[in-house]
Amino acid sequence: MADDTTPAANPALDQLPKHALERLKGLREAGQQGGVFTSDLSVNEFLMVREAGFEPLGMVVGSCIYHVGIQYGSWSKNQELNVLSQAMYHARELAMERMEREAHALMADGVVGVRLEVKRLAWDRDILEFLAIGTAIAHRSGHPGFKGPKGMPFTSDLSGQDFWMLLRAGHRPLAMVMGSCVYHVAHQGVLKSLSNLGQNTEITPFTQAMYDARELAMERMQNEAMAAEAEGVVGVQLHEGSHNWQPHVLEFFAVGTAVKPIEDKSLIPEAVSPQVVIPVND
Repeated sequence: MADDTTPAANPALDQLPKHALERLKGLREAGQQGGVFTSDLSVNEFLMVREAGFEPLGMVVGSCIYHVGIQYGSWSKNQELNVLSQAMYHARELAMERMEREAHALMADGVVGVRLEVKRLAWDRDILEFLAIGTAIAHRSGHPGFKGPKGMPFTSDLSGQDFWMLLRAGHRPLAMVMGSCVYHVAHQGVLKSLSNLGQNTEITPFTQAMYDARELAMERMQNEAMAAEAEGVVGVQLHEGSHNWQPHVLEFFAVGTAVKPIEDKSLIPEAVSPQVVIPVND
């Protein structure tokens, strides 16, 4: 095997931990049959990924332990907490970049079924772990037309089935795009709270705060897609969580897969022919 295709010659390996390097050495690389593959795909997803013309290479992981700073909001004011918004976004970006680096080391075309998880660590309430994990895949033809921005592997949170259907529709994934907004929802005064007792009434400041925060997260996700020169975003999910912060502080997180049309139409997979199993009576 040529030197420029071995893991040791791949610059993506330079910033990976030692144990990650050892794990990657035992995995299959694009165009190479040696090594095993690992995958968190279900059997059905594995089948559909292969029907789309791709082979799994291995599970790839990115992790970031992040100390989230402190920011206080006005008790009676709706406002974004920019320090926390930036922290949550930056930590996820670091985890995603490290996962992409592992995929690049395997010479993958992309990563499917990506999961982004956030966990609070028991020893410090201000420390969170951000984890990105998915399955690196490569097209059997070796065609470069599936790469993401800047020639890096694409990332996608689509299932194996959705990935196949996207390709069948003539589109391909570019990158997971996301937007985050941590927002302080103003408290309601005592007199106002008492005036609402026993009544059906909209609490307008709360409505406006939740609306604004979601809009900010969605707008930032949209801006990422535009920067990637995508045609659109599919599979958008909007998550809401407090991460055990102070009351009235919430994070709104928007994430989806940016897509664009497949340039080479010969790469669009053919429809899967249904297989009918006819039972045989003994």
